[in-house]
Amino acid sequence: MIHYNLICDSDHEFDSWFASSKAFDELKQSGLVTCPYCNSGKIEKSLMAPSIPAKANKAPSLPAKEQAVSQSLLSTNNDPIMKQLAENIRKLRQHVSENAEYVGKDFAKTAREIHYEEQPARGIYGEASLDEAKSLLEEGVEVMPLPALPEEKT
Repeated sequence: MIHYNLICDSDHEFDSWFASSKAFDELKQSGLVTCPYCNSGKIEKSLMAPSIPAKANKAPSLPAKEQAVSQSLLSTNNDPIMKQLAENIRKLRQHVSENAEYVGKDFAKTAREIHYEEQPARGIYGEASLDEAKSLLEEGVEVMPLPALPEEKT
């Protein structure tokens, strides 16, 4: 499964899951992918987040003290929209860490090898510089940055 963030020609953003990139292309060409807001069939992909199988090689989780600090920083925010956004980001990051292989600073290299089928397809996450991420996107390697949490923006 693959998850795409989509946008229509009226700039409505939405997301959906597809069996594969090819399945998305076939459904779009058949006119079966439409904007849920305006029913436009002129849809483009934004960024994607792959569905990722569970792997044993994972990044270490935050220590209890850092988790407590993270929760206390979030609870001081009185804006309910920001609280919900931060919680959604937290859930996304937890899902990725539980279901993908952490490859650390080898992210760009490993993502390329998976893209060019030099390694088996699987969900990965790790670290890449902005230049490395741009280069991956220019090559057609579908990557998506994990958003930072409010407490990480110092």
